[in-house]
Amino acid sequence: MNLVEIFELFPTEDACLSFLEQARWKNEPRCPYCKSTKATPMLKENRHHCNSCNTSFSVTVGTIFHNTKLPLQKWFLAVCLMLNAKKGLSARQLSRDLKVNKDTAWRISMKIREAMYESEQRNMLHGIVEVDETYIGGKPRKTGPDDKHHPRGRGTKKIPVLGMVERNGKVKARVVRKDQLQSRKLQQLIRRNVDITNTTLMTDQFGGYIRIKQMMPHKVINHSVWYVDGNTHTNTIESFWALLKRGIVGQYHKVSLRYLPRYITEFCYRYNHRKHEDLFNYTILRGLGVAR
Repeated sequence: MNLVEIFELFPTEDACLSFLEQARWKNEPRCPYCKSTKATPMLKENRHHCNSCNTSFSVTVGTIFHNTKLPLQKWFLAVCLMLNAKKGLSARQLSRDLKVNKDTAWRISMKIREAMYESEQRNMLHGIVEVDETYIGGKPRKTGPDDKHHPRGRGTKKIPVLGMVERNGKVKARVVRKDQLQSRKLQQLIRRNVDITNTTLMTDQFGGYIRIKQMMPHKVINHSVWYVDGNTHTNTIESFWALLKRGIVGQYHKVSLRYLPRYITEFCYRYNHRKHEDLFNYTILRGLGVAR
């Protein structure tokens, strides 16, 4: 779905509401409060009146669009823009695109990220799975003779993020504490997300992975020697880190620890559904609570 199609398919608020009602209720309104189907349309207000609990409601109740004062067309445009922005879309850019203030754009983007959230336990990774960690935030490294050197990688005070990705499949990434990168806790994280009976794990030579071979097939690539050894490499997860970091550095510039998991969710969602035939409709359904 692109912006031209959004304007063609949803030119008015009524068109947007009709689309949401069809997607959520299949044109059979159901009260979100008492679940009754005994409802009467209130045409002048684009709402429905429940004859069971005597409450009025609209199709947006209990969804990411709940209590919005913004035209639904702008919401649909925001969803389209975020899905098509491979390296992310900042709140300030979204505010310029939609002609809304920055705070409104930020709230819209956060609500859309809520729809993108997928449970970690829903699907276990299997096959060939690459695991790696990266570090987000912190001051840039300085190289001048009078500059204080900032170490890179595991020696930094940056926020660690652990990622796991299937070859030609899905990715999972999450913020972790540095103590969770110790061998025992790292094994626990891998067990919760990877089908150890049907997986070959690919990692670098980090010592935290040293005991993985005791519970599953494990191949190690030594990056001090080479980056690819036949089928053994971690280039897939490294490519995902490149997208994530380019988005954070180039689009958002700065992300707090409080909201970093939501931004990671957005990048995982786009990556995992990159081959989806109709990602816009699917995302709207998730925002309505119909699809999970």
